[in-house]
Amino acid sequence: MTLKIHNTLSRRLEAFQPLEPGHVRMYVCGMTIYDLCHIGHARMMMAFDIVQRWLKVSGYRVTYVRNITDIDDKIIKRALERGITLRALTDEMTAAMHQDIGALGIEPPTLEPRATEYVPQMLSLIETLQRKGLAYQADNGDVNYAVRKFPGYGKLSGKSLDDLRAGERVAVASDKNDPLDFVLWKSAKPDEPAEAQWDSAYGTGRPGWHIECSAMSCSTLGETFDIHGGGADLQFPHHENEIAQSEGATGKPLARFWVHNGFVRVDNEKMSKSLGNFFTIREVLAKYDPETVRFFILRAHYRSPLNYSDVHLDDARGALKRLYTALSLVPPAPMNSIDWNQPHAQRFRAAMDEDFGTPEAVAVLFELAGEINRGREPAVAGLLKALGGTLGLLQDDPQRFLQGGSESDEVRITTLIAARTAAKQARDFAEADRIRKALQEQGIVLKDSPSGTTWERI
Repeated sequence: MTLKIHNTLSRRLEAFQPLEPGHVRMYVCGMTIYDLCHIGHARMMMAFDIVQRWLKVSGYRVTYVRNITDIDDKIIKRALERGITLRALTDEMTAAMHQDIGALGIEPPTLEPRATEYVPQMLSLIETLQRKGLAYQADNGDVNYAVRKFPGYGKLSGKSLDDLRAGERVAVASDKNDPLDFVLWKSAKPDEPAEAQWDSAYGTGRPGWHIECSAMSCSTLGETFDIHGGGADLQFPHHENEIAQSEGATGKPLARFWVHNGFVRVDNEKMSKSLGNFFTIREVLAKYDPETVRFFILRAHYRSPLNYSDVHLDDARGALKRLYTALSLVPPAPMNSIDWNQPHAQRFRAAMDEDFGTPEAVAVLFELAGEINRGREPAVAGLLKALGGTLGLLQDDPQRFLQGGSESDEVRITTLIAARTAAKQARDFAEADRIRKALQEQGIVLKDSPSGTTWERI
């Protein structure tokens, strides 16, 4: 069976072969780290967690790079509002992100570069673009990319320059030669902190968002790599602009496969901070155990919309319990490796090889659970646990999970206690009280002492 991946660039499924035999290089646009991650962010990171897990199951060595954007207008604004340094804010939010996604079983990437560590590479890339006539410095000091000078602009999103101009998708600015041009280097503003400014040949300033990912991806993975991923909202303009920058500078394709996950929706609207209809990972974990949240996300194909609601999470919890109930009936036989010639394993692999088809793969897990219910065979239980493990599922003790005291639940509680401690340190007492109340409603009582916080069930 050949792995096929839907390529946004070609708009079709393509057989996957890495550029370097046996080694996959993948870059995914990570978080702009100014606030807690919401469930939409979890969906994106879960999608590419599954991609890198399955690539490893398929025998590949994977170099997975997921960046952190730690310099941005929103970061500067939030740090000034809180009266702390940019580094203090981004360190705090990065630690919170690691706690939250770690609770969900999302494995860390191979590399996690921070944008502020790659400013020299960004400036070098900008200089190359200027030398090639693709960038220019405006009167206000900003350096902009000349979009109309890059012939392939729009090939990822399918948007033509004329359509973009007619639709007024980009605001007209007097400091640009064309309203479609985008900023590569932002000239320093008087009200911005010194830590948000770097010296350059273009004057003091800071990088634009798009150039950050071009520099980080090429610096860590090379000028051309296998997979570039991110949320569907990044397809345009972010990824389109990355292509223009990177390919304009090198003359080489940036990535062979472009992979985008679908949105999380609430009441048929995209979940986002700008719309105010988002739920942080911590808010969700205050009500549901991490494996249920993970299972809820994986029941939908990564490219399809994911409808968020308590009803759907409750249903996911019930379905996951059915799998664990089957595993509780007979001790799973130890399995050092999966026999992919076994019929259920074959169907599971076929599903995953068809663009990481987790819904169909999960259906195979339920087929195995049904066989366990009928025959109580340890070998079948072993296969169910092993196949679930490739998705980061079903590795808990069945009895403990079914009794509501799973290992993942303990991780969730510990994560929430850490979040409450951080909220108290930041003097966000409303958030600290909210976490305590949410845990109390689940029968978890917190006890504070000079040496820390402990918990017990009531």
